[in-house]
Amino acid sequence: MKLIAGLGNPGTKYEKTRHNSGFMALDLITNEVNSHSWQYKFQSLINFQTIEDKKVVFLKPLTYMNLSGIAVQEVLNFYKIKIEDVIILHDDIDLTLGKIKLKEGGGHAGHNGLRSIHEKIGSSFLRVRIGVSRPQSHAVSNYVLSEFSDDEIILLKQALSKCSLGITYLIKNANECCRKIFSTS
Repeated sequence: MKLIAGLGNPGTKYEKTRHNSGFMALDLITNEVNSHSWQYKFQSLINFQTIEDKKVVFLKPLTYMNLSGIAVQEVLNFYKIKIEDVIILHDDIDLTLGKIKLKEGGGHAGHNGLRSIHEKIGSSFLRVRIGVSRPQSHAVSNYVLSEFSDDEIILLKQALSKCSLGITYLIKNANECCRKIFSTS
């Protein structure tokens, strides 16, 4: 079983913000597999699918970004999912908008959602870094909580489309195809 968690903040106030890139990616992925049956469980919205004969748990923690690790840990413990079967989708200011990168393990780079997950389960999981660019003149916290412009949304949607394809390959364990997708975006 795989756990794919998209990070973000709940509520319409945050829906179109940079920090919700993980939620946006998860929405695109689950819509492509015709998965509309989200349910509330483990302080999260959770969705179960079978893709290529593999069970997948999609997770949107509703604990707010800074406490994402609580929800991720609850799901891992309940379903006995191994940390190497965890994929976290999150915004990343160190990548330009429209870029996505796959990373195994590593530090949290000041990202509070990742920090929370590290504290609860460790850092040996896969992550999909979704570029939102670094702010030019804003404080980082204000920047990641600001909404994308219409032009930025176009670039983001193109990146998230590639991200969705890459996640499908990850689920299939087609790592070479997956790495090519993530390295060319």
